[in-house]
Amino acid sequence: MDQKNLRDWEARCTQEEPPKCKARCPLHVDGREFCRLLAAGQIDKAWAILCKTMPFPAIAARICGGDCQNDCLRAQKGGGIELAALERFAAENAKRSPIIRALPPRGKTIAVFGAHLSGLTAAWDLGKKGFAVKLFCKSKFEGYSELPAERINEKIFEKELDQLGKMNVSFVEESPLDAETVLAALDNFDAVFADPWVCDSDALGLKQLDKATLESEKEFLFAASKSNAKSTVQIIALGRKGALSIERKLQNASLTAGRDRDAPFETRLFTNISKVEELSPVTVPAEGYSEELAREEASRCLLCECMECVNNCAFLKEFKSYPKAYARQIYNNASIVMGTRMANTMINSCMLCGLCEKLCPEDFPMQDLCLEARQGLVEKGHMPPSAHEFAFRDMDFADSSSCALVKHQPGTEKSKQAFFPGCQLSASDPGAIERTYAHLCSELDGGTGLMLRCCGAPADWAGRKEMFEQKMMSLRNDWELLGRPQIIAACPSCIESLHKGLPEADVVSLWTILNTSVKQLDQHPETKLLSLQDPCSARNNQELMSDVRMLLNDLDVTFDEPELSGTLTECCGFGGLLANANEPLSRKAAERRAGNLDHDGVTYCAMCRDMLAKAGKRCRHILDIIFPDDNDDPAERIAPGYSARRENRVRLKESLLRKVWDEQPEPRNDYESVAVEFTEEALSMMEERRILLSDVQKTLHAKRDSTQVLVNSETGHNLVQFRPGNSHLLGGI
Repeated sequence: MDQKNLRDWEARCTQEEPPKCKARCPLHVDGREFCRLLAAGQIDKAWAILCKTMPFPAIAARICGGDCQNDCLRAQKGGGIELAALERFAAENAKRSPIIRALPPRGKTIAVFGAHLSGLTAAWDLGKKGFAVKLFCKSKFEGYSELPAERINEKIFEKELDQLGKMNVSFVEESPLDAETVLAALDNFDAVFADPWVCDSDALGLKQLDKATLESEKEFLFAASKSNAKSTVQIIALGRKGALSIERKLQNASLTAGRDRDAPFETRLFTNISKVEELSPVTVPAEGYSEELAREEASRCLLCECMECVNNCAFLKEFKSYPKAYARQIYNNASIVMGTRMANTMINSCMLCGLCEKLCPEDFPMQDLCLEARQGLVEKGHMPPSAHEFAFRDMDFADSSSCALVKHQPGTEKSKQAFFPGCQLSASDPGAIERTYAHLCSELDGGTGLMLRCCGAPADWAGRKEMFEQKMMSLRNDWELLGRPQIIAACPSCIESLHKGLPEADVVSLWTILNTSVKQLDQHPETKLLSLQDPCSARNNQELMSDVRMLLNDLDVTFDEPELSGTLTECCGFGGLLANANEPLSRKAAERRAGNLDHDGVTYCAMCRDMLAKAGKRCRHILDIIFPDDNDDPAERIAPGYSARRENRVRLKESLLRKVWDEQPEPRNDYESVAVEFTEEALSMMEERRILLSDVQKTLHAKRDSTQVLVNSETGHNLVQFRPGNSHLLGGI
């Protein structure tokens, strides 16, 4: 990822966009942060927010008319925040004000004509930035008479004007303010600003005035028309606009670049208020808010932010940030520090499920960002092998001679279609595959072959493009060996993977096929109300999700759907190899999804069923309903551990060879004859550390022929080391 890519990624996340109140305010006061602090009773800190943005805040805060109130999102849910009244409360009750500091002198002198709100603002802003300002006026109080007397007294006004003296701003009172005097000042000052309430652009005879910058045809003269401002805050904003233009002019910088958001603008920030309850504003008493009422009103603020993806994703929430910030971390990790453990963990913890993209108003695909980062780390050799090694071992085992099986239907020499159940269904419930295959063979014409193997998804999810291509090449060879049949896939992830790596194949879901053939079955077990779990890999497959719902309806299965369902379904915690890279987070994701299902679950993904079962959720696979076995309650079926999953695959192949093809399977490996007993604690530890029964058996078998054995003379225990297969784990007994 280069910096341009980073900027493109960042631009798609709106979380750092300002809330509506700030965007629509002519001065861009941060009403959200102001309300947050005020609601917490931090009056001085809330006041500091106003002082940071407003010129002469003790005046501006008291006279603000609340231009943003109608734009406030809370206006749609009871009424906009009474921000103007809250600002007056802060001005009246703050005990401390931030110290105002001006920048060092720049050696430039500016003339400002007029001490009304626009002129005072221009002098305030320019003085803070280090310019020497001469403010010509009839009287420095000339703007005071226009202010509401019930809010601003002379003492407050004079105290704010005194602040200007700390910024190298001096008043020149009883000055003429006619056009001739203003124009003559251009000969003696570096720039001139004319307050439109004493000498507007018409009085100055200006014909070419840029409303966006207030630049006139007289170089270094900046002026405005009274018609450019309607409200008090807009009048103040005119002075700020002129001050910024003068600063840029004196720096030989563009007067227009990057100023598209100087004026009120429409923010891109999205805030979901669909679940927000209506709450009316706290009535403003004649004397203004008390602290209690001010905090109550400030608490009505929605604290607008997007966070749609973060609030609905265990991964994004776990790392306590949002996609734009994650993009920066990924860029730094890939381009600067070249791979850190913390950043790699974050990158590998994404489930690649795509929910974030569906929820994001700007379609930010966090899954694409993380997958690209994984691929980049792999290419540069910065991806630790341990992150996904166990998944690769499991994938290779599923494709090994112990488990893989590619054959035509018995009695046929060609296959019109081939059943591809996927390696996880084989590992979870091999009996369901036997019953399903028997049904397909009996119902479909033209020969139904069988392809027992992995679809290569683990390699793809890990960012191992070369490994994925090799897997797909091997799979393509098997497919061509069967005569390029239509592939009937049971697993949604397999469907995705096959579409990606074998685009020339006709891939159809098992549920589409069963939709027409399963109706001929006689009886199905009765079920109570179930909650449907859509796998995240089915998110973009509308036909698949529709077929499943039609199938359930045909089976008279009553089901409801959680709030996040269909295209917005949540991942079970298996996607993206999360369990390999960050198992604690994988458990959180599974428990989160299980908690969002109101009833026993039903799903059409073997890993969804097993992950939910591990999280304590009663759940069944649809095949438990369509082709039930002798188990009275399939929802209680435990999720097999890693060793059991391997054994299930081996036994499935052996059983199919014997029962379907009347063939004897190959003899098992010698090490499998080693009998081992484990304590519950040992079994739990093995599962956590991905130590397989076969790893232990191989180690014990190797010990028989090993001469390098350490013997504990006191206990008689032996210690031997052996590296089983390509594991990075060491077995020791």
